[in-house]
Amino acid sequence: MPAGQAALASGMDLMKPLIALLAIVNPIGAVPFFIHFTQGLDGMQRRRTMRVSAFSAFMVIAVSALAGQKIIAFFGISIASFQVGGGMLLLLSSLQMLHAQPAESKPGDVRGGVAKRDAGASFAVVPLTIPLLTGPATISTMVIYAQRTRHWWELGMLVGYGVAVGVAVYLAFAAAGRITRLLGSTGIDIMTRLMGLILAAVAVEIMADGLVALFPVLASVKPLAG
Repeated sequence: MPAGQAALASGMDLMKPLIALLAIVNPIGAVPFFIHFTQGLDGMQRRRTMRVSAFSAFMVIAVSALAGQKIIAFFGISIASFQVGGGMLLLLSSLQMLHAQPAESKPGDVRGGVAKRDAGASFAVVPLTIPLLTGPATISTMVIYAQRTRHWWELGMLVGYGVAVGVAVYLAFAAAGRITRLLGSTGIDIMTRLMGLILAAVAVEIMADGLVALFPVLASVKPLAG
């Protein structure tokens, strides 16, 4: 193989983790959920949510690359268990969205004012970042690529890709304000319910994959005929 083609192939191999991460995290796809979770928050709280979510996404990717396998082994959990737990969190969020309820507080909560001040930071991590943006697929992907590294600078590149993903998350959420103004309150309610239905389906798929991995016998169970 000519030197030029070999260098191009090597460069593409180095970029594969970043391409995979951007496809899995999909910051644009998470914008409707960001709009839902930040309803009723002021500009400062929204910006804080954006910063916390972007930084959290970076941290999940960086920690998964550097110590993901050791952390999972230390707690004695598997990716399959993480999938089931993450799927349950998503399902709870989807039920809230199907009723177009604001995520930051419950109706009639006397502590709503206090909760609202901290809401951006709270749901910026769970469930917005984990597991919506960086779930089991992201963690397992980083663990796999980290296992393939042979030099410290390759691990450094994986951490650098986490920075790139964090920036992409921040930029995508920064566009949410324009989308909100375009849709209006009615459009946001419709989009929230639609995305809640989609999120419920995604949650069931994630839990199903985890349950099949935990209990392989489920894979042989045939669905009931209609």
